[in-house]
Amino acid sequence: MNIGPYPLANQLFVAPMAGVTDRPFRRLCRQLGAGHAVSEMVTSRRELWDSLKTSRRANHEGEPGVIAVQIAGTEPAMMAEAAAYNIDRGAQIIDINMGCPAKKVCSKWAGSALMQDEPLALAIAQAVVQACAPRGVPVTLKMRTGWSQANKNAVRLARAFEDAGVQLLTVHGRTREQGYGGQAEYDTIAAVKAAVRIPVVANGDITTPEKAREVLASTRADAIMIGRAAQGRPWIFREVAHFLATGTRLAPPLVGEVRRLLLDHLQDHYALYGEFTGVRSARKHIGWYIKGLPGAAPFRERMNTIEDCGAQLQAVAEFFDALAAAGDRMPESDAASGSEKVALEEAQ
Repeated sequence: MNIGPYPLANQLFVAPMAGVTDRPFRRLCRQLGAGHAVSEMVTSRRELWDSLKTSRRANHEGEPGVIAVQIAGTEPAMMAEAAAYNIDRGAQIIDINMGCPAKKVCSKWAGSALMQDEPLALAIAQAVVQACAPRGVPVTLKMRTGWSQANKNAVRLARAFEDAGVQLLTVHGRTREQGYGGQAEYDTIAAVKAAVRIPVVANGDITTPEKAREVLASTRADAIMIGRAAQGRPWIFREVAHFLATGTRLAPPLVGEVRRLLLDHLQDHYALYGEFTGVRSARKHIGWYIKGLPGAAPFRERMNTIEDCGAQLQAVAEFFDALAAAGDRMPESDAASGSEKVALEEAQ
């Protein structure tokens, strides 16, 4: 499939997740089979563009593949300006955030809160498309099924967004009211797919290769987007790709391969964030990788006391060396290791 002029390697997308889907994580997921990755959301507030957080999110040095940046905000003019700002910094696709359910986003009427104000949501889409079209940059948009169970307006908005020039829609199968609770439903995604001509991506609770195939079949979506299931398990993309192509499951990865992947990921992470922030923000990733493994609980406690990158790398290497001594392959898992909170401290 294509997004505008850009052909994608496959129909497997990495979801934009604040504090997770940074450049090192996107690069790793692509390496392990993802065909497309969307960045963490970048604010449309100009006064925050020079902040360290935003400058890191807008840094795409050495990033492989098509660079897609998600922007968030509530004012059409500001969102158009944010699109231009990110295009100047390498964005080849602009994605509009109308799917985030976080209170700190929705309290400012951004993210999925915009679905409650359809004229404003449409005005934002039109403004961003008008800013991007002259530069040949396609616009995509992520939304939910609606604001609440009583107000599922995704189909109506999808038609309006298509008319405005949006070239791809991702739909998370929950309302804003649900947050990440309950079960995702896919009937609304199927209805959106039937209502528009542009590609539609299905998102929500896709945690196994079998679930990926089921969701693609039931929604007739053009692609699927995986988020929390890739936390600590980025090889899920190659597992899904293999299953969709062959109908058989890959064997779990070798412990030695996961050791190498995690150590490489950590070094890339430190290079972006520096030692002080990097060693702390890496704790959540390490926690996701080791969740459910023998000795994980005491290792997490130890990890929270380490404040040096070299010591953190050594501790991780030793943990996986001990794991490899007990068996060649990682334990099989049918659930996303990142779907639950990990009790690790993180720099705020």
